[in-house]
Amino acid sequence: MLKQRPIYYVWIFISVLSYSLIAFFIHRWQTSYLLPTYGVLFLVYLLIIKEAKPEQLSFWLTISVLFRLIFLFALPTLSEDFYRFIWDGRLWNSGFHPFAELPVAYLQQGIAGIDQELFSKLNSPEYFTIYPPVSQLIFWLSVKVSPSSILGSVVFMRLILMAGEVGVIILMRRFLSKFSMPSTNTLVYALNPLVIIELTGNLHFEGLVLFFILFTVYALGNQKMVQSAAYIALAAATKLVPIIFIPALLRAQGFKNALKYGFLVIVFSILFFIPLLNQHVFQSMTTSVRLYFNKFEFNASLYYLVREYGFWKYGYNIIQTVGWKLGVATTMLIVLFTFRKGWAKSGVISIDSTQFLLSDFLWILSIYFLFATTLHPWYITTLLALSVFTPYRFTLVWTGLIFLTYAGYSIDSFKENLWLVAFEYLGVIGYLIFELKKLRAFNILFKKREN
Repeated sequence: MLKQRPIYYVWIFISVLSYSLIAFFIHRWQTSYLLPTYGVLFLVYLLIIKEAKPEQLSFWLTISVLFRLIFLFALPTLSEDFYRFIWDGRLWNSGFHPFAELPVAYLQQGIAGIDQELFSKLNSPEYFTIYPPVSQLIFWLSVKVSPSSILGSVVFMRLILMAGEVGVIILMRRFLSKFSMPSTNTLVYALNPLVIIELTGNLHFEGLVLFFILFTVYALGNQKMVQSAAYIALAAATKLVPIIFIPALLRAQGFKNALKYGFLVIVFSILFFIPLLNQHVFQSMTTSVRLYFNKFEFNASLYYLVREYGFWKYGYNIIQTVGWKLGVATTMLIVLFTFRKGWAKSGVISIDSTQFLLSDFLWILSIYFLFATTLHPWYITTLLALSVFTPYRFTLVWTGLIFLTYAGYSIDSFKENLWLVAFEYLGVIGYLIFELKKLRAFNILFKKREN
C-alpha cells in the first residue's frame, strides 16, 4: 500500500474518534453533541473525497471498512428498529408467526425472550410487522445464532449487512470501470458518514437491498435474465420499495422480453414469499402499508405543503384522505417517466448501457421520495449510491442536511422542527437546480438513447 500523506491519518483519527462517540456514547436526543460530531465527520468526508486519487482507492476503501467495524459490538443508539427485528426473530425461533398477531398478544404466552422488557423498547408495538421474508430470515438466523443475547443477534445482523455493503462497493467499482467513470466515485458512497452510521451503525437494511438492486442490473447487462429477475425479487423481499424499479426494468428490455421477465419476477417473488404465507400475512402487511401512507408522517416535502393547505382549509390533518392519493400520483408519475420514450426497441441491454437504467432508478426514487409522507435519513442512502453513476451530487448534499432531523428528539419524545425540514429541502432543491443548470442536465436526462 502506498505511503499516505500525514494529514490523512489526522483525518482518520478524527473520524475514528467521532464514530466511536456516536457508536458508544452519544444518544439521539443529545442534539448538542450529536449534530456537531456528525458535522465534523461530514467535513472530513468532503475533504477525503476531494483529495482522494485513483491510486489511493484501495487505501480509502480499507479505511471505510475500518470505520464500519467500529460499530460491530455496539447497540444502535440512534434507532430502535433493531428491537423489532429481534422480537420477530424470537417469535420465529419459538414457532410463532410475527404476522399473525400484534406484539402485545404474545406477551403472556411464555415465549422465550418475548417479555415486557423487550416489548417496552419496540417503537411501534401497536402495529403489525412489515418486514418481508429475506429480512425475516435474517432476524430468525440472528436469534438462532444468539438466542438470549440482544448484542449477539445485533453483531450477527451487522456482519450480514457489512457483507452486503462490501458487495455493493465491489459492484460499484465494476460498473464505474465499464462506464469509464472515475473509480474514486466509489468513495462518495463508501465513506459517507450517513451511510456508515445508518446502515452499519443503526442496522438498516438498505445496503443489502442495494446489493440486490445492483446485481439485478449487472446480471441484466450480461444478458442473464433469470438471475436478474431473481435478484430484483430478492430486493423486494428484503424491503418492498424496489418494486418501483420494475417498470424501468421491463421497459428497458422491450415488450416481448418484458413479458418473460415479468413472469420470472412473479415466480421468484412467490417462491420467496411462500415461507411467510398464511391467512394472516396479506392482511397484516396490507394493514401496515396502508398505515404507512395514511398515518405516518416524518420529514416530508410535498406532503407537508399539502397538509398545511388542509389545516388552512379544513382545520385538521388530511393525511387519511391525501396519503393514498399521493401514492397513486407517485405511481402514475413513475410510469409516465419510465415510458416517456416508449418501449426499448432492441430489447438487448449491454453492460455499458445499464448506466441509463441506473440513472432512471435515481429519478424514479427521487419521485417516490418527493411524494412520500415519511422520509427517514437512511432511506436516501440508496439514492446516494445511484447518484455515483451520474454527474449529480444533490444527494450528497442531502446526506449532510437530512441528519438535522435528529434535532427533534428529546429523551422521552419527538417534536419535528419544520424550520429545519424547510432548510433541508431548500438546500437540496437549490443545489439540484444549480446542477441542472451547470450540467445542462435536461439534455443529459432526455438525450436520445441507443436501444
